[in-house]
Amino acid sequence: MVKKQVKKQNQTVGLKLLEKLLDQQTKTILSAVDFKLEKSKEEIKEEFKTEIEKLANTLDKFLKRLTDFNDEFKIVKARLAKVEKILQERLGVAID
Repeated sequence: MVKKQVKKQNQTVGLKLLEKLLDQQTKTILSAVDFKLEKSKEEIKEEFKTEIEKLANTLDKFLKRLTDFNDEFKIVKARLAKVEKILQERLGVAID
């Protein structure tokens, strides 16, 4: 009977020790995972920031080209109006 009690006590102590060790191991693993995730989060932020800057630069260039095109179109339109006026005045030809 004494042997059974000692064995049960040893098992109980062993289980408590095992629980404690598993708890410590779990905390260590979770801490490492949290650290890695935080590091990855920062890397993703930097990549995202870089990509946003590239996109902004691309949009700026596109907007400049569009603005330049619009300005040139206005100039060509004004010149064409002058040509039409001259043709109307000198040759009597109306262009519609």
